[in-house]
This record gives sequence, C-alpha cells and structure tokens, in this order.
Amino acid sequence: MKVAVSEETDVKKTPKDTTEIHLVRPINKEDFDFLLKNRPIQKISLSQSCLKRLPIKAQKKIKERGIEISLEKRRGRAIDLTMEQMMEIIELRKDYQSIRDIAKVMDVPKSTIHYLLKYADRGKIKNGSNIIYLK
Repeated sequence: MKVAVSEETDVKKTPKDTTEIHLVRPINKEDFDFLLKNRPIQKISLSQSCLKRLPIKAQKKIKERGIEISLEKRRGRAIDLTMEQMMEIIELRKDYQSIRDIAKVMDVPKSTIHYLLKYADRGKIKNGSNIIYLK
C-alpha cells in the first residue's frame, strides 16, 4: 500500500502494511525514524524539490536500508470521493443522466463530476484523511 506523508500526517496511524510512501514534504526526524523502523517501507517517492530539502542524514538512512527512491511528479489534489461514489457516478452517466442531475442526486459539485468523467484515469484518491495512490 502506498500512502502520502507530510508534516501534518500522524505516522502512527499509517497502515502497518505500508510498503511505499510518497513524501509530500520532508517530515521531522522522529516521524521518519518511526516509519523506517515500524513499517516495511520498500520504496519512497517524492518530488525533485522535496528531495532537495530532505536532509543528507535521512538520504543516507534510506540508502543504507536499501530503500528505493523514485522522483515523481504528482500534481493536483486527490479526489475526495469514495470508490463506491465514483462507480455510482460513472453508472449514472452511462444511464444518460446529465451532470447537473448527477450532482443533485449524489450531492457532489458538478465540476468534480465533470473532472472525474473527463479524466477518469485517477492516480490518487482520498480515503478519510489519507491519500492513497492507485498507481
């Protein structure tokens, strides 16, 4: 499972089966050490700018543990809908419902529905306060 981690993330609440993390911004030393010791992290993805701000000691720890680092460009906010809601929106659209009608039925902004339908290949979704990467 891949989870996004930032300075606001409570790392103790990350799932125990988290094998990949995406560093949105560098996190403090205690949280970083907790993740490395208590989660089976195999891969860390981050942006180029985050890598520049990541302390050298943290980079050395990552290399010593044999954890793979990958640079990724993950722009934009995650869609704050459940998978069930997304599937229902897609099904309603297949039944020739208008975007405005779907927005009324689902109580979701029509711009979100339009965005979901236009760019249906989602890379990340929001699950509560956690962001889950699908790819």
